[in-house]
Amino acid sequence: MNKDPNEPVSRLHTTVPLRRVLALFRPYRQLSCLIVLLALTGSMLSLATPLMLKTVIDTAIPNGSEALLWSLGAGVLAVSLLSGLLDVWQNHLEHKVGQSIMRDLRLRLYGNVLRQSISFFTRSRAGDILQRLTGDIQKIQSVVTRSVVTAITQSTVWIASIILLLVLDVKLALFALLLLPLHLYPARKTAKARKRLVKEAQRFKSDLSSHLAETTGISGALLTALYDGEAYQTAKFAKLNEIVMRLELRMNLMGRWITMFNGVLPSIGTIMVYMYGGFKVMEGSMTVGGIVAFAAYLSRLYGPTQQLLNLHSDVVSSLAVFENVFEYEDMQPEVKTAEYAPQLPTVTGHVRFRDVSFHYGPDKLTLCDISFEARPGEVVAIVGPSGAGKSTLLSMLARLHDPVSGSIEIDGRDIRGVSLNSLRKSLAFVTQQTHLFHASIRDNLLFACPGATDEELADACRKACILEYVQSLPEGFETIVGERGFRLSGGQQQRLSIARAILKKPRILVLDEATSHLDTQSEALVQAALEQLMIGNTTLVIAHRLSTIVNADRIIVLENGRVAETGTHRELLGRNGLYAKLISSLDNRM
Repeated sequence: MNKDPNEPVSRLHTTVPLRRVLALFRPYRQLSCLIVLLALTGSMLSLATPLMLKTVIDTAIPNGSEALLWSLGAGVLAVSLLSGLLDVWQNHLEHKVGQSIMRDLRLRLYGNVLRQSISFFTRSRAGDILQRLTGDIQKIQSVVTRSVVTAITQSTVWIASIILLLVLDVKLALFALLLLPLHLYPARKTAKARKRLVKEAQRFKSDLSSHLAETTGISGALLTALYDGEAYQTAKFAKLNEIVMRLELRMNLMGRWITMFNGVLPSIGTIMVYMYGGFKVMEGSMTVGGIVAFAAYLSRLYGPTQQLLNLHSDVVSSLAVFENVFEYEDMQPEVKTAEYAPQLPTVTGHVRFRDVSFHYGPDKLTLCDISFEARPGEVVAIVGPSGAGKSTLLSMLARLHDPVSGSIEIDGRDIRGVSLNSLRKSLAFVTQQTHLFHASIRDNLLFACPGATDEELADACRKACILEYVQSLPEGFETIVGERGFRLSGGQQQRLSIARAILKKPRILVLDEATSHLDTQSEALVQAALEQLMIGNTTLVIAHRLSTIVNADRIIVLENGRVAETGTHRELLGRNGLYAKLISSLDNRM
């Protein structure tokens, strides 16, 4: 699958420095040190068992020493029990640190995603974002949980085992160590291939997640049903699902071949030790207990070798996933708040656009040299043909986009010089596309004002002409509205949206064709609610309703991204220009 040329996130790096992965453990240094200490203690205890077995075979049994035999047996049991208890404690702490790191990563990624400009979300698929925040994080969990501890403890056991092997028999130890380099071949040979497969698998999993998100959401499911697209969507899902399965099988098979190869080598080494050691026992230069102890330490040498190589392979292959995770963590929003930007003070609602220009791409300006103002409490209507740039213009007031030139001011302050949160707190938007969360009516309203009381919720709903309907529901404010509010009619959704805006107590209100898709009865109720919301607020409205336009204090007519005309309804009609043509084409609608 080729990389999408319109990928929303630019690559900030192609490789992930290992120190950046290790930096994830920094907040948990003390716990990590305790884990390493527990692991080292357990590993050192396990090294005592072969020496005790050697003593049993070479001393206790031949000499008939029951006391020594009981003592060594008790010692082996005590070491096993203590090692098991330490392992339980260590494992619990490992998972605590691992889960804490996963939690921190998810939180940082989610927070950074929400800080992105709206252009990021228009270019990104929901499934891609979901895969990064859940699937990719889950993929690296096992590496994060055990990587550092495994590397330290197994390296320690590996070194200690070599020393003990040399102490027991130098020649036999050197003979056994000859096989170690063979372990390196399959790990080095397959590491890059596994990383490539992981990267490809994660990409197709992202496609699979996107397909699921698009087709199982209410809009996608409705469209699929209406167009009888079940077979098409299922076939597409099956194709992606098959690709993911095959990639997972290839990765698993590659891993099993490595495991098989590394499993055979210790067996060969053990057989060679027993054969060579057997001859030495026959010569009288080595004891049976010495061979048993040597073989036990050899297994403790091969075991850590295999674990370290597997860890290396897992880390290398997981770097592809770390790249995805850190890529999202490093993203910078296109619209930024200036460092230490002051809060917007108490807003009176004076809005001014000064020579504002904007484009989505480098080839053509969407808006060019737009200038107008709305004084506190005024209603300014923005009209014009479809595609004239009306919605884009007003979206810049909330800094969903920034102009490429010119400025936008509120009460004389350039909005780029104040904090985003204080700017957006002073605004309320009611658009033709209402979004309600799959939650209760209460929760959807509290999103605008988390501390609102029941009385304030009821008052907002009354002003929005929706209180009577809410109270008629069996569960009242606790009624779940469904995904995107699909359990409610379009008019009910809009009135809840207006109630939410009322709770925000804005000084500047933006209405973007808020009644364009409603029937006549719903439109009348929503219009009445909007009139309540507009009282005392500066209102910028993209209008299709003649009464709203007629009553506006000022009308801005846009055409091809430029201001074509400005004036009141009466003034613009008298000029017999574009506005007059638009009005003549209306039947109480625009």
